[in-house]
Amino acid sequence: MEKLTQNPNNEFDLLNIPDAFNDQAHLYMELMMMYRCAIREVQTKLEVLNDEFSVRYQRNPISFIKTRIKSPDSILKKLQSKGYEISLESIHCNLHDVAGIRVICSFIDDIYEVARMLTSQDDIILIETKDYIQNPKENGYRSLHLIVEVPVFMSDRKQPMQVEVQIRTIAMDFWASLDHQLRYKKDLENAEQISADLKECADIITATDQRMQIIKYQIYGDESGNFLN
Repeated sequence: MEKLTQNPNNEFDLLNIPDAFNDQAHLYMELMMMYRCAIREVQTKLEVLNDEFSVRYQRNPISFIKTRIKSPDSILKKLQSKGYEISLESIHCNLHDVAGIRVICSFIDDIYEVARMLTSQDDIILIETKDYIQNPKENGYRSLHLIVEVPVFMSDRKQPMQVEVQIRTIAMDFWASLDHQLRYKKDLENAEQISADLKECADIITATDQRMQIIKYQIYGDESGNFLN
C-alpha cells in the first residue's frame, strides 16, 4: 500500500484518501476535522488544569503535550486487521484511538492526578482505562491509557467524539520512543537479546522514576495536592 501523507496542518489531501473512502471523501474530511476539534477540546482542558495547578501549587504537573491524528492508511489497516467494516461509521464506532494525545508528566503521581482532574470534569466521559504502570506490558512498556469522550459543538449539532489520552513520565516516554525505533527495525539477528536489554532498561527507568518520586515528596511534601500514594 502506498504511504499516504498529511500536510503540516494535519489535514489530508482528497487525493490521498484510501480508495475505500473516496466515494465519501468530503464526509471523511469532516470526520477527521471533528477528531481534530476533539483533540483541541481535550488539550485545552489539560492546559487549563496545568495553569491552575501552577498558580495553586507553584509547579506544573504537565511537562508537555503531543497530539496526533491517525493517518488514512493506518486507519484502513487497523480496520482490516480487526475485521471491521470499511466505512466512515465503522471508523467512528470501532476505532477509539484515531485522535490521540500524549501527556508527559514529571512524576508518577502526577500521571494519576492529571487523569483524575481530567476525567472528573462533567463534560468528559471516561470510556476505558488501561493502566500499564501498575500492570506493565511484558516488554516493559509503562503508561496510563484513557479513552475519553468529549462533545464537539458544530453549527447544527453536538457530536460526541472519542480521544485516546496516554499519560506517562518523561522517563517512560524516553524509553517508549527508543523502544519503538529499535523494536521495529527489520531483520534483527539478535532480537531476543535486544528485547531483554530493553526490558532491563525499562526496569532501571522505573526504579529511577520511583526514586525521583521520593525526592519530590521530600521537597514538596503535601503542598502539591491530593496525590495518590
